Amino acid sequence: MQLLTFLLSYPIIRFISILPFKVVYFISDFLSYLLHKIFKYRLKIVRSNLKLVFPKKSINEIHRIERDFYKHFADITIESIKAFGMSETQMRARYDYENIELIESIQQKKKNIILICGHYSNFEWLLSIGYNVKGNGYGIFTPMTNKYFNKLFEKIRRKHKAYLVSRYRVKEFMSNLNPDKYYLFGFAADQSPRKVGKSYINYFLGHKVPVFTGAERFSKDYDLSVVFADITRTKRGHYKTKFTEIIDKKDTNYSITDQFLKLLENQIYRDPSQYFWTHNRFKHLRTN
Repeated sequence: MQLLTFLLSYPIIRFISILPFKVVYFISDFLSYLLHKIFKYRLKIVRSNLKLVFPKKSINEIHRIERDFYKHFADITIESIKAFGMSETQMRARYDYENIELIESIQQKKKNIILICGHYSNFEWLLSIGYNVKGNGYGIFTPMTNKYFNKLFEKIRRKHKAYLVSRYRVKEFMSNLNPDKYYLFGFAADQSPRKVGKSYINYFLGHKVPVFTGAERFSKDYDLSVVFADITRTKRGHYKTKFTEIIDKKDTNYSITDQFLKLLENQIYRDPSQYFWTHNRFKHLRTN
């Protein structure tokens, strides 16, 4: 069944990837309408999240953010597919790194980097950073159940000097790094941890929730610098990223994680429509 699903889907994915951007965004508009109005994809979760995070906003404002979110969600879905057919020149023209010299200065110190971000704006194209610095980008990901789609999306990433590392193999991978090479590890570290019983609890978007601390843990275990990627959509299909190094404050626990949460919150409050509201982030909400 996995193979059949893949074989039926692949021609569509390949066809979309070679279409002009104007046509791609026409498809995205249609997809947005289907997801939002027809299938109501995770609509209850999206609406519940928005009302919880923005209790002072009117219902009209909530609906506006909701509508804009589905447009964004469709765009990044289609853009992820479009990356299959994009050249290096096209990617460079559409994804700008505002202060890439920060990454370069860290690499000059012979340090590898954790590039930490949330599921915000087009985080998928972020790993094309390999075009602009030494070494390659490695995205830490949870493998999909369909192994054929896994292989396809690994192929798409490799095209843009990015690679995928299963979250189940991160320790093994980081323990065997080549000292003569440079590594940038991409962590989207804002979703709810799987093991919530002993998780670190902190405020995120005004509510106490379990927080993922893996990026901070790996940074300390393997002496990695941590850099936050602040992604902004400048216009449709165009993005820029500004980097901020997160310095560990040795006198407090989870200092890196706390700083990351604040930086991410600032992003979300700046433009809520760009966040991944389909994730049931507050399912383990703490009330005490």
